[in-house]
Amino acid sequence: MNDSQNNKDFSHKKHHLIEYANGPSLEEINGTIEVPKDVGFLKTLFAYSGPGALVAVGYMDPGNWSTSITGGQNFQYLLMSIILISSLIAMLLQYMSAKLGIVSQMDLAQAIRARTSKSLGIVLWLLTELAIMATDIAEVIGGAIALYLLFHIPLFLAVFITVFDVLLLLLLTKIGFRKIEAIVVALIVVIFVIFAYQVALSRPEWHAIFKGLIPRSEAFSTTHMVAGQTPLTGALGIIGATVMPHNLYLHSSIVQSRKINHEDQEDIARTLRFSKWDSNIQLTMAFFVNSLLLIMGVAVFRTGSVADPSFFGLFKALSDPSVMNNSILAHVASSGILSILFAVALLASGQNSTITGTLTGQIIMEGFVHMRVPIWLRRLVTRLLSVIPVLICVFLTSGKSEVQEHIAINNLMNNSQVFLAFALPFSMLPLLMFTDSRVEMGERFKNSWGIKFLGWVSVIGLIFLNMKGLPNQIEGFFGDNPSRSQLHLADNVAYIIIVFVLLLLLWTVIELYKGDKRYAQQLKTTISEGKKEDDF
Repeated sequence: MNDSQNNKDFSHKKHHLIEYANGPSLEEINGTIEVPKDVGFLKTLFAYSGPGALVAVGYMDPGNWSTSITGGQNFQYLLMSIILISSLIAMLLQYMSAKLGIVSQMDLAQAIRARTSKSLGIVLWLLTELAIMATDIAEVIGGAIALYLLFHIPLFLAVFITVFDVLLLLLLTKIGFRKIEAIVVALIVVIFVIFAYQVALSRPEWHAIFKGLIPRSEAFSTTHMVAGQTPLTGALGIIGATVMPHNLYLHSSIVQSRKINHEDQEDIARTLRFSKWDSNIQLTMAFFVNSLLLIMGVAVFRTGSVADPSFFGLFKALSDPSVMNNSILAHVASSGILSILFAVALLASGQNSTITGTLTGQIIMEGFVHMRVPIWLRRLVTRLLSVIPVLICVFLTSGKSEVQEHIAINNLMNNSQVFLAFALPFSMLPLLMFTDSRVEMGERFKNSWGIKFLGWVSVIGLIFLNMKGLPNQIEGFFGDNPSRSQLHLADNVAYIIIVFVLLLLLWTVIELYKGDKRYAQQLKTTISEGKKEDDF
């Protein structure tokens, strides 16, 4: 892939460490990539391809792995339908996110801030930063474990080494955004090929897999419990790990990297059409990866044989012939190839998420609080903050058994994801309101009735499921065997958080509604004054 001749240096020279920013989203890359006109479908699609890959990374990051494999181990192919539904909802939300960026020329953070007060903007910025840090903790743990498993680097040191991925990021900022997209696509292909190879060796029951894609009420059952998990908690885990709030901010920004003539509605429509193709193709790849992970849980391992679903336990299981489902897998597992490939995929996934997490952090900082810092400094600060809880966890468990250390780290990763449940409504609901608005999108590009209906069902359903699963997530902070008083405390904390989230959501919706009305009036006044000048 070649960068446009007009492509600016992605590193963008600055005179100060902290600068005021209220211009185009990710100004360094905004509108820098030329797209060809009057060429075939495939060449045009290739020119627009890339942003979808960066978005798809969030749907297959290390946080997804444990939930999908455990779901397969416990419930066979029952939760395949949940992965499918989550992927379809993701396609819908990412389409709306891309449309907001392309049509309004604002990313989601900028659009929210333009319609809300400064105080609410700061609150939403901090909330979203916490969500990004939560995903960063999963990346730190995934990367550190991959280094530990591949090179036998002590875990404490491996966690510290992950801080230096800022050097990798600095290198990437020098080579141009189009090449970053290519690197991300290559790493996604590596992850897909590794899991496809392992599943192919397992010879799964394909008819059972396709049957599992049909939604059934049993997938939301709360009575059938396996290994301390019900189908509902498994489904909530998959949904929570799949639909990420920061992806909506990211997509609305990086989709603006292509050069668009905003005076030409046909060019806008063309960009939107090919961006949708790009996004849906890459999210389909993410669906396949997550499906392969669940199939691994069913077909690669013997049922119930993986007692430790952490990355350590999975790595060990993949090198243990006794837990493999057939003789071919057992033979390959004895060579250590399966476990090494798993660790390589884990490292690739963590590095991919590093790139997208840093870009998203820059987007929300510039959008919500109009502040810009060098990308390397932002990455260094956020990574150091994310490393602290991981280092504390490793230090506190250093005197305990290896299994206890692994369980503690795995619990930290799972519990950190609770912040995603807080942040998700504050990205989904504004996105739906903006793309439903005739004022924001215009008559041609506002959501159709079908998209609007599906959007509201998806948004309300995801908010309900996230809030419903919150008590269980809070209970997870107290370990595997919490006492009755701890369960009571966890439930009370969860209910307080739910009330807080709903009140903050109400505040956000009211301000967005008022801001939309205010903008509509300003637009009406501008048009009216324009007509007067024409008459004059």
